[in-house]
Amino acid sequence: YISIADIVDLSSLKSSSSVRMIDFRVFAQLWCGIDVKLACTGSLCCGISTGRSSWSSFEQCGSLLSGLGKDVVDCVYGVDEDCRTTVWTYQNNVEETLDSFQPSKELQAKKKFSYVRKKKDVYKALGPGSKAASATVLSFGSLFSAPYKGSELYIDIHAAPRDGRIQSLLGQIQFLPFTQEIVRAGKSYAANTIKSPFLCTQLRLLDGQFKNHWKVTFAALQEKIQMLKNDSNSRRDGIHIFVMTDLPPANWTGTYLGDLTNDVKSYKLYSLHEEDELVVQTGKKVLTAEHGIRSGFLPKMHDTPRRDNDCSSETRPDILLYIEEAICSCASLGFVGTAGSTIAENIELMIKNNVCFNSNE
Repeated sequence: YISIADIVDLSSLKSSSSVRMIDFRVFAQLWCGIDVKLACTGSLCCGISTGRSSWSSFEQCGSLLSGLGKDVVDCVYGVDEDCRTTVWTYQNNVEETLDSFQPSKELQAKKKFSYVRKKKDVYKALGPGSKAASATVLSFGSLFSAPYKGSELYIDIHAAPRDGRIQSLLGQIQFLPFTQEIVRAGKSYAANTIKSPFLCTQLRLLDGQFKNHWKVTFAALQEKIQMLKNDSNSRRDGIHIFVMTDLPPANWTGTYLGDLTNDVKSYKLYSLHEEDELVVQTGKKVLTAEHGIRSGFLPKMHDTPRRDNDCSSETRPDILLYIEEAICSCASLGFVGTAGSTIAENIELMIKNNVCFNSNE
């Protein structure tokens, strides 16, 4: 995908007086004069395409938005604090205190760095009266955050009891569903391909530290399957299992997944692939819908579609993961995820909010 707003439904935030959004393609065209034709997938985006830009302007725009150029000090402020040194907080009165997680001496020696992680109040550091306040654009390198070893990776803002506006906004973003094209695809696969109550399992086995915990990951799945086997209602036509994993099917032999695959009388396994028609067609629908462009500000002269046969890109969006998550939210026999995986957390949140069964899509 090009814009996360093509995947995640931000329409509930669009009506909020606290939030204003703009697709980066629109921003880059207005701010830097970059032609966004190669990143367009529909008529709205093509409408802002100027047909005039060069590779040098791409580099200049990147330099400008980083905030590193001396000539843009009052224009763009580049936030250079990252998750190695900073945990952002708000209203916690913990300014400049040490975070609970600090790199060990072994890690510092291995990675050849020396730093400490401190907590900083985002309002005091970047709000009124700060150096950042005079800039028009505040530029972060990344805002990805997740719990890690009892601490937050980068942003520890979950409540603002003394700020009603922020507290309300935090409530609004606690759960944001996928766009309708993704949800429909997940429901369609569950209803038309699996056609039976099923279990979903998300097995992250190859990435980072997850590759060292196969035994624990498979044990949780085995325990859940054993519970289902003890339920006579789940055994009539075998247990249907949707599998989403980064382990290629060719490598399942010799693993618990291989055992399940071989026991065709007891289990029926399903998995989705990039080349599957459902994924391809859903990708086309996602691109055509242009939710990313529609979710934010559009200049007045470009708020109506314009036909340009040479504009739209043939890009195939990378949406397999999100369709898989949507399928898993429909698993009526339960869900078994990989401990510590943000993907598993996303699916559990979707299940908690009854995305599949309450959605009218």
